[in-house]
Amino acid sequence: MEKWNARLAELEETMIEWRRHLHRNPEISFHETATAAFVAETLNGFGGIEVRTGVGGNGVVGTIRGAKPGRTIALRADFDALPIQDEKDVPYKSTAPGVMHACGHDGHTAALLAVAKVLSEHRDDLEGNVVLLHQHAEEAPPGGAKAMIEDGCLDGVDEVYGIHLASLQPYGTIGYKHGYLTASADLFEILIQGKGGHGASPHQTIDAVALGAQLITELQLLVSRRVDPIHPAVLTVGSFHAGSAHNVIADQAKMTGTVRTFQEEARDTIEQGIRALSEGLCGAFGASCEVAYMRGYPATFNHQKETDEFIRILSERQIGKLIELPAMMGGEDFSYYLQHKPGSFIMVGAGFDDRENFPHHHPKFDFDERALMVSARAFLALVDERLSAEYAPEEAEAASV
Repeated sequence: MEKWNARLAELEETMIEWRRHLHRNPEISFHETATAAFVAETLNGFGGIEVRTGVGGNGVVGTIRGAKPGRTIALRADFDALPIQDEKDVPYKSTAPGVMHACGHDGHTAALLAVAKVLSEHRDDLEGNVVLLHQHAEEAPPGGAKAMIEDGCLDGVDEVYGIHLASLQPYGTIGYKHGYLTASADLFEILIQGKGGHGASPHQTIDAVALGAQLITELQLLVSRRVDPIHPAVLTVGSFHAGSAHNVIADQAKMTGTVRTFQEEARDTIEQGIRALSEGLCGAFGASCEVAYMRGYPATFNHQKETDEFIRILSERQIGKLIELPAMMGGEDFSYYLQHKPGSFIMVGAGFDDRENFPHHHPKFDFDERALMVSARAFLALVDERLSAEYAPEEAEAASV
């Protein structure tokens, strides 16, 4: 492990330059062709890595096979950007109008590339294999993880781990959470069809605006009166569009929103409730409605044993200050990997000590690049410990199914 860390230290400037190259050249979800090509070319350049491209779309999977048999560990980094204009004043500012890396995916990719470089040079040290999951389209449902899994990226894998940089978490900290870490993220659209007319004659109309306003209020009862109070849930109406003049009663109203839950029972209850409330209220006043409910990523559930192991390894290797995180209502498609294989997802603090920190998806988002080294060291320590741990034959059989 000492020689791995020494080699990693030599790669720090290269890792930062990889990150800055990606930051200058972002691509939005499902359009990351140049990014995928850069990742594949870089991995191929290391030697000793089996590189597969076009996995589930633009995904890239690298496999490093150790000299000795053992378990197979998968490490994931996402590489898509967001449709946001970069407003930072830095040399590595995005050169793509209206597109930027506003969530740290460029850093995730750079850190995993550095890990790949170190491990490719020390394959003879490995008792098992490492699968590098360079994933596209984390930001846009249905996401890249699901398609990559369907394309076999987890075949033969025993455990899967992910790291996310966190701009509002202090540098030097590593956040963990047993069980649910992020929520499921669903979307809905409701179109109300009423009957328009003159603003002075409401009795001759079916007011879509009034029905929509009432529905927004009623929808909150789904969380407060239908969902078990010990199960966190959020229902937010994010947009409402209707009407075009001050003296006209609109015949249509459209609203869109999001639902965040952890338990599938709560998720089902809210979806069913949105449909029943919308149809019932509109029907009572002679209107009709169309409800579209789109299920996004499931909740991310960290497995107990694998999370305990990750925490122990980081603590014993003195990599970062460990902090227990609260559950978060944001969505993350790493959840799909954890539905198929045991593993854990952690947050590495990347906040600046000497300047303002902006949240993820903000036009001025950035992070302390020292966090790249923390992420890479954490992955290397995990590989070192988990590949050298005792490996039972039944694990290999289960992983091959």
